[in-house]
Amino acid sequence: MDLPVNPFKRKLRHRDFQVGLFVGIGSPYATEIVATAGFDWLLIDAEHSPNTPATALPQLQAAAPYPVALALRPVDHDPALIKQYLDIGVQTLLAPLVDDAAQAVALVRAMRYPPRGIRGVGASLARAARWNAVPGYLAQAEEELCLIVQIETRAGLENLDAILAVDGVDAAFIGPADLAASLGHLGEARHPEVVAAIEGALRRIAASGKGAGVFVTDPQAASRYRECGASFVAVGGDTTLLRTAAAKLCGAFRGGGSA
Repeated sequence: MDLPVNPFKRKLRHRDFQVGLFVGIGSPYATEIVATAGFDWLLIDAEHSPNTPATALPQLQAAAPYPVALALRPVDHDPALIKQYLDIGVQTLLAPLVDDAAQAVALVRAMRYPPRGIRGVGASLARAARWNAVPGYLAQAEEELCLIVQIETRAGLENLDAILAVDGVDAAFIGPADLAASLGHLGEARHPEVVAAIEGALRRIAASGKGAGVFVTDPQAASRYRECGASFVAVGGDTTLLRTAAAKLCGAFRGGGSA
């Protein structure tokens, strides 16, 4: 049995533009539904949504038959939790709130086996290794793992070049909401200062040769960010899609209402 290929990482290397969606409902049924929508990648969110390794696993399994890559955002940088996510088959990790190179180095080490890292060895219990059915998994695993660091604070911007220089960091993703808050514009992700910071960061990321990503829900803004070097975007979330569509449907029949 061959090691599963990471299509997101392959496209990232070729700078193929990828469109994604955050999934936070925590239901494998809901994740399978959006897996049929045509997105290049889906992000299981375990930072702000009630996801855990136990809820992420059935979502990975539900989406597996479809031509979409799955990534996951953990709640923090805990190497024990990262180990669990990697063992259940997560290949692309989006780490939140990366503020400096030391944190990036620690994340890389959490994803690599010794002597290059600290990931614990348990291939016989790991879905990622197909329970030891993948020959040479321990030696090959790193090739298909992808680390995206999320830059979403003033400190992250200040240390961006050093973070990007860390071996093992594949991409950087800009989180506009937290970045806006860090820059003094809470709830104003489209403030001119925030937009300028995002555009500048995307240019720096692209110039480094690493993948550049951003969360953006406006198609025109997405086009501008793409011109700045963005090679992957997340354009919304399943929770927002469900709530907005439900409110619109209800309002249509009540003769009013709002999203």
